[in-house]
Amino acid sequence: QVQVVESGGGLVQAGGSLRLSCAASGLTLSSYVVGWFRQVPGKDREWVARMIWSGTARSYSDSVKGRFTISRDNAKNTVSLQMNSLTPEDTAVYYCTRGRGPYSSEYPEEDEFDWWGQGPDVAVST
Repeated sequence: QVQVVESGGGLVQAGGSLRLSCAASGLTLSSYVVGWFRQVPGKDREWVARMIWSGTARSYSDSVKGRFTISRDNAKNTVSLQMNSLTPEDTAVYYCTRGRGPYSSEYPEEDEFDWWGQGPDVAVST
């Protein structure tokens, strides 16, 4: 049985920081590319960041590059997203996700991932 514990969402003022974490049991993350997407109601899900299985390569969307950092702990089967210098445009539901294999394209599409967490809400106020 797959269980995922996601944490770190909430309300923060613009300029602040949040750290999202996704811890999985019953589902192996360590051999797979992992990532984060986000979605605003009424809009398509947007890719945010991804990291290949070994942690040696990561990439970010232009909208978050330089502000967000994706990380993973394969021993603990977790993936995290450190978000700094938040703006109201970062308000969304954030989803951790696992890819179909150890790699993905550098700027992946949604269909390169086949497992999705529930997603913590992030709200950034002005």
